[in-house]
Amino acid sequence: MRRRGGRRGLTVEHWVKLTAQATTESRMRLGAQHIEQLKRLAVEEAGPHARLRLFGSRLDDAATGGDVDLLLELTAPVAEPAVLVARMAARASRVLGGRKVDVVLAAPNLKCLPIHEAALRRGVVL
Repeated sequence: MRRRGGRRGLTVEHWVKLTAQATTESRMRLGAQHIEQLKRLAVEEAGPHARLRLFGSRLDDAATGGDVDLLLELTAPVAEPAVLVARMAARASRVLGGRKVDVVLAAPNLKCLPIHEAALRRGVVL
């Protein structure tokens, strides 16, 4: 194993992994625990193939405060999209201590709007 100078017992591979993780968490302005809770929530609400992306102001390290914008991506059509979005937003808000959460839903049976394209282009998969 290669060792990085000045860091006792820390391999280069481990250091790269920790640096990447810290950079991602910093960039997202969400802690690891909140990320895991949101991912679990997406699976509970939308199924095992649900994917969650964070987009918007939470990706800007220079910004402060702000709501949390999430894109919930599904591979199967959804029967009641408004109900799913409302439940997901309410539960995510509780996970984040009452912070305002906006949820945008992408599914095969729903129209793709500019907000979906922006979220897909700039968002970060949780």
